[in-house]
Amino acid sequence: MSGELEAVVRRVRRLEQLKKDRSVQRANRVLQRVWDAGRRPEKITLRRGLLLSGRQDPAPPLTQLLRPRGVALRFYLLAVFEAQCRLGVGDEWNRTDSPPLKGPNSWSDFVAIDGAYDKPSNTYMPATTWDRDIQTLRRQQIHGALRTLEGLGPDAERALVEVPGRRKGGRDYAAFSLMQETGRGDAQTPALYFAPANTWHATFTVPAEFFLHGWIQVLQPSEVATWMILRWLAQTFPRKHAESGVYLYANDRTGSFRLRRDSYEDACNRLCEFGLIQYARADFAVRSSSGPSSSLGPEAEAQQFLMSFSQPTRPDIHEPDHYQVTDEGLANDALETCNKELLLRQNKLRQRARAEAPSSS
Repeated sequence: MSGELEAVVRRVRRLEQLKKDRSVQRANRVLQRVWDAGRRPEKITLRRGLLLSGRQDPAPPLTQLLRPRGVALRFYLLAVFEAQCRLGVGDEWNRTDSPPLKGPNSWSDFVAIDGAYDKPSNTYMPATTWDRDIQTLRRQQIHGALRTLEGLGPDAERALVEVPGRRKGGRDYAAFSLMQETGRGDAQTPALYFAPANTWHATFTVPAEFFLHGWIQVLQPSEVATWMILRWLAQTFPRKHAESGVYLYANDRTGSFRLRRDSYEDACNRLCEFGLIQYARADFAVRSSSGPSSSLGPEAEAQQFLMSFSQPTRPDIHEPDHYQVTDEGLANDALETCNKELLLRQNKLRQRARAEAPSSS
């Protein structure tokens, strides 16, 4: 089995297990209750420092969290979602008002995971111990996520949470504090999270459906990162997005976002299949609603700052694919959509493998 096919098989197997145990559906219900009981934000606002850094600076937090295991990126985004359901613009994080770490409607209930897969038996965790073990595993995953988020950047300056210690030793994970998207900073007083106002090119927005319909649970970290980068570009360059699509040249992808080529290209392919982006089309300009407003004045004012995103560094450089963000796809059930598209991809890869296999005769 080729590496590409094997990766798709693993992912399909995971999605089918999530569907079987209804963990995504249950997490969606908990997040819906959080949204209903709070300010019911239509969009979640994120600072651009989450995904973009200077070329001489450490990698942005988003890229540092592109790890094959663990739920650190997912947990941080879920924490921001929960915070903005409670907090108005400018309101600061208060851990006493946040959910508990375990129990009904807790942080543990926010995350859908599939448990441990046993390859020899081709099964997941035994059904007789599933409920108990999966709850323990979710808490362990969150503890690991908090440790990862706390350790970002040199001397933890990019830390996205702080976890206090206990008097008798160990960590008090339930008492963690959330930091801003750029990290705690290098001052003695940490930069506690507060809900930002939506400001052109300094922030970008993510529709609440991304969280409420399960996309946060089933997309891979590289897909989340690529989708958010394209969203920021679309909202920063609304006219370019509407008329010809947004894109990344290699020097921007590796220099400002620190995203590897294979991760970016694979993620774009999957996001197109899932209906979250599309290859740029000329007629998109007529119906596009991307961008913070229809005003194009501020875009010209910041052109010097953002010039690299529209100019290659060499005249002979390959022209990248142009994409447009299609928020309509977020209205679909993420688990069903991804499972369907990946099954189609799995079948195509198997057919190709059979066609390319040497004849036995």
